[in-house]
Amino acid sequence: MKLSTLLSRSMIGLALVSVPTLQAQTTYPNKPINLVVPYGAGGSADSRSRQLAVRMSVLLKQPIIVDNKPGAGGNIGTEFVARAAPDGYTIGMGNFAPLAVNKTLFGTLRYDPETDLAPIILIEKGPLMLVVNPNSQYKTIQDIVTAAKAKPGTLTFSSGGIGGSHQLSAELFMQNTGIQMIHVPYKSGSAALTDLMAGNVDMMFDQMYSAVPSIRADKLRPIAITSKKRSPLFPNVPSFAELGYPKVEVLNWQGFIAPAGTPKPIIEKLNKAANEALKDPQLRELMLSQGNEIGGGTPADFAALIKSEATKWSAVVKAGNIKPE
Repeated sequence: MKLSTLLSRSMIGLALVSVPTLQAQTTYPNKPINLVVPYGAGGSADSRSRQLAVRMSVLLKQPIIVDNKPGAGGNIGTEFVARAAPDGYTIGMGNFAPLAVNKTLFGTLRYDPETDLAPIILIEKGPLMLVVNPNSQYKTIQDIVTAAKAKPGTLTFSSGGIGGSHQLSAELFMQNTGIQMIHVPYKSGSAALTDLMAGNVDMMFDQMYSAVPSIRADKLRPIAITSKKRSPLFPNVPSFAELGYPKVEVLNWQGFIAPAGTPKPIIEKLNKAANEALKDPQLRELMLSQGNEIGGGTPADFAALIKSEATKWSAVVKAGNIKPE
């Protein structure tokens, strides 16, 4: 066969291989995008998804419709994304628990966070604060550790449910101080916080967006924060690291995900739009005012975070023998 014929066939083959990729890059999106949130309306994942959907819709020139699919600790909505067609028209808000905790917590899932999902971008991450009732006798971490060691298994902490960042922060704290406390789970973080403010439990590790208004209203007293450094919102509140517990570092996070197999050009287009949306001054001010760190970066950056967090929390769940409800 002549060299010229071989070259022609090779060029045709390469062109055919590149056609789907080129089409995905140039025509996507040409219809509305469904953004699945694995939690109910009104929560932090829902509100942040809607804020970003508005901004990204303008950039992508197509509506982004937020679809809440709550239940099973975020598993139902996350599984829905994993099983969707990998065409970029179903994406999801991927969160701390369904991506990094639930595989170990539940033992088996109907989706695998590592193989069934494709990270798009980290949206944000933020520390939690250990808070108590303003009338509590506990004013420092040492107060809590001393009391817990004097009477093991008597102090209580509330959470929004098994396996979430509320409980796991407390579990990590107990594992690093050698203390034992009683976990009191509620159906939601707001219910757990309400009972803390009523004085029915001793403490709670609360997410910043929720804790900040209550602290400023003197309905809660902050003890320590789970970030490496102090928050600029509360410069007088020490970090666990500076108090001698550097391993008690917890950052609750969330970001966009897609079904595995979604073409790379589509992932890159969504990543670019989200990065642009995160530059919006109003959105940035809101996120920072809630004590969060603004995300961004590449899909690979988000994938590395998920992998690292899954390794960390798998060990915590196993050491604490934590089981789902």
